Amino acid sequence: MPNVPAKGKARRGTIQSVDRAARILETLASGPRRLGVTELAQRLGLPPPTVHGLLQTLQAHGFVEQGRDSDKYQLGAGLLHLGNSYLDLNELRSRSIVHADRLAARADAAVRVGVQHGSSVIVVHHVFRPDTTLQILEVGAQLPIHASALGKAILAFAPGEVVADLVAEPLPKLTGRTLTARALGDELAAIRERGFARERDEAVLGESSVAGPIFDHAGHAVGAIGVVGDTERIGARGRAKGLAAAVSEAARGISRELGASRWPVLG
Repeated sequence: MPNVPAKGKARRGTIQSVDRAARILETLASGPRRLGVTELAQRLGLPPPTVHGLLQTLQAHGFVEQGRDSDKYQLGAGLLHLGNSYLDLNELRSRSIVHADRLAARADAAVRVGVQHGSSVIVVHHVFRPDTTLQILEVGAQLPIHASALGKAILAFAPGEVVADLVAEPLPKLTGRTLTARALGDELAAIRERGFARERDEAVLGESSVAGPIFDHAGHAVGAIGVVGDTERIGARGRAKGLAAAVSEAARGISRELGASRWPVLG
C-alpha cells in the first residue's frame, strides 16, 4: 500500500494540492477496484468536496476515468502516454526482451510481457508470432487481470488485499468461460502450486494463453510473461506441457536477472 500521510497532511516541503492529487493516484493504483469519492476521502482523510474537485481536474487531463455504469473512479489512459518513455527505460521490459524473443521462437507463438494496472494488465513488450501472417503490435494494450494468463500469474502471488479488492465487486463476464470470484480464488491457489497460469477462452473466444510470474529482488511479483494464440494451437494436448515449461523457463530467467533468489517465490 502507498505511504499515505494520515488525515490529509501533506508531506513536508510539498505543494498541498499537488500532493493530494498524487495521493489520489497512488490510492487508485494500489488495487484493482474502482473507488468512489466517499471511499477515497475516507482512505485519505480529506473532505469529500476536496477529493471531488481534485478528481474532476485529474479527469479533465485523462489521468483518471469514471466508470460508465457507476460514479467510481480508476486510473486513466492519460497516464499511459506519460509512461511511454518510462516503458523504454523500465528494467523489467529491458530484461525481458531477449527471453521473450527466445520464447516466441521456441513456442512458435506470440509473446506478451505485462504489468498490473488496476484491474488490468498493461502489455509492456510484445513479440510477434514467428510467421508471415499480419499481426498488430500490442504494446500498451490492456488485458483483463482476472481473465488473462498474465493477470492470473501476477494475482496468484500478489498481496491478499489486492485480490480482495478485485473480488469485492462482481467480475466482468467476458465469455461463458470467464471465472467467477470463487473459481478465480481456487485457480490462484492452483497457480501457486504449479508455478504458471493458463487461460482458455476466458477473455476472447478462440484465444488462449499460458504465463509465468516474474519476481524482483525483493520477491514481489512485478509482472508476467506468456504466450498467446489460437485455442486450438495453444490448448492442444501435445503442446500444453511443453509451453508451460518454456514459459516457466523464460519467467525464471527474467526473475533471475532482476535479482530474485528463487522462482516462484512462495509465501
